[in-house]
Amino acid sequence: MRPETPSKSYLKAQLAPRRPGAHKGDFGRVLVAAGSRGMTGAAVLAARAALKAGAGLVTVACPESERRYVACALPEAMTFGADCSGGAFTAKAAGQVAAFAAKKKIDVLLAGPGLGELPGARAFARGLLASLDVPAVIDADALNALAAGPRPLKLKNSLSIITPHPGEASRLLGKKAGDRAAAACALAALTGGTAVLKGPGTLIRGAGKLYKNPTGGPALAKGGSGDVLAGLTAGLYAQLGLARGFSAATALGAAALAVWLHGRCGDLAARKYTSRCALAGELLDFLPAALRSLER
Repeated sequence: MRPETPSKSYLKAQLAPRRPGAHKGDFGRVLVAAGSRGMTGAAVLAARAALKAGAGLVTVACPESERRYVACALPEAMTFGADCSGGAFTAKAAGQVAAFAAKKKIDVLLAGPGLGELPGARAFARGLLASLDVPAVIDADALNALAAGPRPLKLKNSLSIITPHPGEASRLLGKKAGDRAAAACALAALTGGTAVLKGPGTLIRGAGKLYKNPTGGPALAKGGSGDVLAGLTAGLYAQLGLARGFSAATALGAAALAVWLHGRCGDLAARKYTSRCALAGELLDFLPAALRSLER
């Protein structure tokens, strides 16, 4: 299957409207299940990206021992601390986070950034995704947890978006992802949702389409960049899903838009700082300009 380049008119159409008189609940409740000792920055970057993307309410569910660090770094987000050991989630935390998500009527779950690779954290990720029935964006260590677990993969909600880099894709597929187009299609089939295969010319597969993103470059080749993309995807998906309904089409649209904007932010950051000096935490400073260039 040959990939297409998404048109700007298509991408612009994936921006959910923001009508006068709207309130924060209209733009989605996102739960970011992320972070562990030494990697709370991943949770902060992802949650900040979801907020900057326009999500109305964002909560970071993190190990209780790390909660104060997240709260201090991102006052705009709420926090929920769950059971932990050694600075990472335990298997028990999955039920706690799932119950919290149900109580708070979460619209989209983002799971994975900075969870770590301890057995408890991996059991947490698998347990949460198998029990929480909301659309999910699955990234980073949550993908590694799924890859290390039983097959077929157990997801409670099929309207998911997975965002692997080539190494994570290879672990999920059980083989090296040589043919990127074929790998993107196989990844989407694996979960029945939308797959974002990151890398030069990021591929987005879902709803019968395969897109190749035209933006981005080496400015994005730094730690934390993927966390920002995951947060943008979750924030945009929450808004688009509430506006048009959560479906394969809105999952694809949100993912394609997030990847384009993320790449455009990288391009703009490289112009100002050079591709060598741009940091992941600076990408969102360029999101307003990226949005304006799309809207024009």
